[in-house]
Amino acid sequence: MSGDKAAPAPQTYRERRWLFPSALLHELDPDSVPEGRRPRRTARDWVVDFSAFLLAVVVGLASAQSLSHADLPAGVATADQVTGALACAAVWARRRWPVGLAVAMIPTGLVSSTAGGAAMIVLFTLAVHRPFRYVGWIGGINLALVPFYFWLRPDPDLSWGGVVAFTGLLTVTVIGWGMFVRSKRQLMVSLRDRARRAETEAFLRAERAQRLARESIAREMHDVLAHRLTLLSVHAGALEFRPDAPREEIVRAAGVIRESAHEALQDLREIIGVLRAGEGDEAGRPQPTLAALDSLVSESREAGMKVVLDNRVTDPAGVPASVGRTAYRIAQEALTNARKHAPGTEVTVTVTGAPGEGLTVTVRNPAPDGDVPSVPGSGQGLIGLTERAILAGGRLEHGPEDDGGFTVAAWLPWG
Repeated sequence: MSGDKAAPAPQTYRERRWLFPSALLHELDPDSVPEGRRPRRTARDWVVDFSAFLLAVVVGLASAQSLSHADLPAGVATADQVTGALACAAVWARRRWPVGLAVAMIPTGLVSSTAGGAAMIVLFTLAVHRPFRYVGWIGGINLALVPFYFWLRPDPDLSWGGVVAFTGLLTVTVIGWGMFVRSKRQLMVSLRDRARRAETEAFLRAERAQRLARESIAREMHDVLAHRLTLLSVHAGALEFRPDAPREEIVRAAGVIRESAHEALQDLREIIGVLRAGEGDEAGRPQPTLAALDSLVSESREAGMKVVLDNRVTDPAGVPASVGRTAYRIAQEALTNARKHAPGTEVTVTVTGAPGEGLTVTVRNPAPDGDVPSVPGSGQGLIGLTERAILAGGRLEHGPEDDGGFTVAAWLPWG
């Protein structure tokens, strides 16, 4: 139906896309990346990658300066620097192959001191982008090889124990920092998933409330149109079986038929408009309450019914709108049933109640004279009235009496 609301679309981050890492952006908004393609670097990724590359180069240059003071063959020093330069260049691919680069950096770090900065950056990337089982194995191997590396290449300025402890602490710090960043990203993803679930649940609740409102509108449509169409049926039947009736009665019956048809068409048009708009039953023309009961009885009398109204509520306007509307619909449906199943009888409508005691509506009609043909759909209106009374917090009872009459009695709360 045109009034339905569409499901909430996931929030996008295009306005601030440059602030997010590409991997996190892909997890927060999977639709931002075409299927089968890797997420493109954002502006933040370029800044971070360039800074990481620059840091690896600075550390490599500092290590290259220390090689000049070490007693190493020229070929070994050159190979160390070339390997370090390749390791620094590999930093640009750390997002795509974090595990492979971290594994490759293990032997690279043993043969090249200038690759130390790049190795730490790759280890940090591994801790950010992969679960702990990868970090535990690769980081553990790196820590285990630290004493062996400084045994092969002792530092001329620091003791073996001091440099091993410092390097081990630095490695653990880099791994811990990477795991902290990963946990923050996972928290953001979980909060986003929770927000999406909350949006979906809110949408489902709104959809359910809209469906309940439309069911209420359907009940209103049944009550209103059944009342109008019954008037049409009664007067049309009178014209059919009494073609010799006086002109005044024919004119009056034709007027009732015209007015009832016009009001039924207007009610149906308004109800369809509400359904198309997706609004509740409060939209459109104000719904009748208990104060409109006199008009309902007068309308039924004009249609040829004998109705006695005994309204003992001193202040009908003081009845809550929802309770008064329910009472009105119960009386309307009961009068419609009496007109269909007991034509020609005198119907008594009794309304009593006070605040704190509740509101009681009783509609009774005696047994009709002669047999009355069965009307299609009999009993459906009473089922709807019972449901309406229960939804209002009250109760409704109906059934035949010993003398052949029929009674509908409802009690509604009036706090």
